[in-house]
Amino acid sequence: MEENKKKLGFNIIKKSDPMDGHKGFGKGALSLDNVSPVFIDIEAGEAEIDIGAMHARSAVEKGIKFLSNKEDVPNGKPYWLVWVTIDRNEEGPYYAGVTACYMTVDREIRRGYKSLPEHVNRMDKSLKRHIIVDVMDDPSKKVLADFLRAHNEVLWENSSEELKKGLLEE
Repeated sequence: MEENKKKLGFNIIKKSDPMDGHKGFGKGALSLDNVSPVFIDIEAGEAEIDIGAMHARSAVEKGIKFLSNKEDVPNGKPYWLVWVTIDRNEEGPYYAGVTACYMTVDREIRRGYKSLPEHVNRMDKSLKRHIIVDVMDDPSKKVLADFLRAHNEVLWENSSEELKKGLLEE
């Protein structure tokens, strides 16, 4: 006899202000409105936002078959995909969650390396306001710090000391 168990649902919603205090439908749902994926080209020392990464459809990822073994992509170009979540507190808006994931892409063979579970878990950690930048190399940390500061000085100034120290320590 098969038991009919109620499955826990997972909602992703899009609305203009996820902190508006609404207590009805969607309470406890996950909103991706305040998350942005930032790619860091490690070799070029450049950073850019590519919203396509929300569904693995960024310019870096398009046309690439990703493998879970780094050794299968020996000539891959290295990137950091950084999930950046913005929130608001008493001081105003700030960078609340910043988590980095490593990946490589070899355009010539149309293959890349990334750990999909790591990417999903790091996006979740960013949403939960965690700072995970210690995995990054120092030059990439500086690129990210400069990018975040240039993107919005107010967000940077209101951000935690944990984030600033994590990105500016060398």
